[in-house]
Amino acid sequence: MREFSLPALYEVPADGNLTDLIRRNAAQHPDVAVVARKRGGEWADVGAAEFLAEVQAAAKGLIASGVQQGDRVALMSRTRYEWTLLDFAIWSAGAVTVPVYETSSPEQIAWILSDSGAVAALVETDEHLRAVESVRDRLPALRDVWQIDPPRNSRGEDAGSDARTNAGTGSGSGAVEQLTAAGGDIDDATVEVRSSAANADSPATIVYTSGTTGRPKGCVLTHRSFFAECGNVVERLRPMFRTGESSVLLFLPIAHVFGRLVQVAAVMAPIKLGHVSDVKALTDELAAFRPTMILGVPRVFEKVFNSARAQAQAGGKGKIFDKAAETATAYSRALEEPSGPPLGLRLRHKLFDVLVYSKLRAVLGGLATHAISGGAPLGERLGHFYRGIGFTVLEGYGLTESCAATAFNPYDRQKIGTVGQPLPGSVVRIADDGEVLLHGEHLFTGYWNNEQATQEALADGWFHTGDLGTLDSDGYLAITGRKKEILVTAGGKNIAPSVIEDGIRGHALVAECMVVGDGRPFAGALLTLDEEFLPRWAQEHGKMTLSHEQLLRDEELLAELQQAVNTGNALVSRAESVRKFRVLDTQFTEESGHITPSLKLKRGVVAKDFADDIDALYA
Repeated sequence: MREFSLPALYEVPADGNLTDLIRRNAAQHPDVAVVARKRGGEWADVGAAEFLAEVQAAAKGLIASGVQQGDRVALMSRTRYEWTLLDFAIWSAGAVTVPVYETSSPEQIAWILSDSGAVAALVETDEHLRAVESVRDRLPALRDVWQIDPPRNSRGEDAGSDARTNAGTGSGSGAVEQLTAAGGDIDDATVEVRSSAANADSPATIVYTSGTTGRPKGCVLTHRSFFAECGNVVERLRPMFRTGESSVLLFLPIAHVFGRLVQVAAVMAPIKLGHVSDVKALTDELAAFRPTMILGVPRVFEKVFNSARAQAQAGGKGKIFDKAAETATAYSRALEEPSGPPLGLRLRHKLFDVLVYSKLRAVLGGLATHAISGGAPLGERLGHFYRGIGFTVLEGYGLTESCAATAFNPYDRQKIGTVGQPLPGSVVRIADDGEVLLHGEHLFTGYWNNEQATQEALADGWFHTGDLGTLDSDGYLAITGRKKEILVTAGGKNIAPSVIEDGIRGHALVAECMVVGDGRPFAGALLTLDEEFLPRWAQEHGKMTLSHEQLLRDEELLAELQQAVNTGNALVSRAESVRKFRVLDTQFTEESGHITPSLKLKRGVVAKDFADDIDALYA
């Protein structure tokens, strides 16, 4: 058994709660832009005093509607300004926010709202409203539903007086406007009492794990959880959180705990926070907003790399790009040597900085020097590439139960290939069987309405993550797999599939990969292809006349995919390597039920739905 800890850098206020942050910001930095929002297609700053006023106005509407101290209020929306505004409004009314992914099905909505006992819901669109209404007979506690976007009629126009008139819906105005109008008779003193009622140990939110098996469980995260998490992250990464200078553009779902970490940390610092609802518009918004810091998942950084490489190849500059990428990786690796990069490498690096790297940084907004990556392993290849181009991606690790990051790489002591050191003030322990155990103030207090699951996950103050990992002598954590996902071949060989899968997914053609082989003679893999890069590959290789079905059987394409598999195999022993793969003529999506909203594979569902394809690997 091995463990490592770091002293806390932030002291959690025992009698405080998260609404203290916006009141403090308004008092100390009234005119400093703490949020930015789109107005007339342009980014407009919102000062701390203005943001507080908007939050309190919405909170008054919640109070006027009958929301009581400790009530649960659901919030279902894409990432947008109103998400952050309403989250703090719910807290300011003394209530508890229950996030719901905007892609959730009516069945998922019914479970989350009924299990949490939500008395009210804030939804974004007509579609969301219909989904809630379709299961309303199963939600006896639900009284009010407000819609963030003004309701639209069948012609897609503002519904005006044709809008729904049941409790909580208005006529032609959005939820924020409705709540502000409804709270006109509530005085400031009432909001002050409600805002101050919760303490550090009061529940702030119930976040339902997306769950790869079974129904989602509601993780109860307190105000203390967020204070301990965000306070220590901000202090350890303080040069990245400079008030009045730093900014972050949030495009991750705020319903996910990683997105919530970004939101609260930005308000705590405070730094300017922007929101992007449509990831397809991300490149344009990065150029317009120009953040100094980016938060993302590995797939985003993989896409940026693959898109840049594909554009270079299309412009006849593929060899230059590949050489530049090779140089960036070598330069980053050389930074870890005592002597640093040799002169020749420094000169090549300087040349490619002008030709290639500066253009890549411009795609990311031009000002950002750092990013924080979580949700899945980033891998050494991307880590070294990005650091080599002057854009350092700091990898971290966490779970909903740990209020997001429980370990992360510090900006000044990065170790690529690890997920960093423990959150200051917390402890990471590796059990005798290799499982990662966690202890600290940032942890959840339990699963809502599920004492049995709570007792199984929390034993003697330690949270059992289910992940396998190692700690080095400096306390840097490396995640090596997940206990429940370990495959055991017929020959008794243990295989951690995530290591190979991450290597294979690094290829531009591969969208998803699932390694199989439990009880089988060897490891195999199911692959799905990237819908964006497959047509590009076909065009570059003169295969445009082939049908989609013919393309998936094309020998040249299969040879390319074999190279991707070889890359994954290079990360493991021969006994663990993938011997055969099968290309699926489909995608693993949240809608198909094969991945969670946080992009984790539902392995059991995939194995069941594609059992014939798995059998074919071993025929």
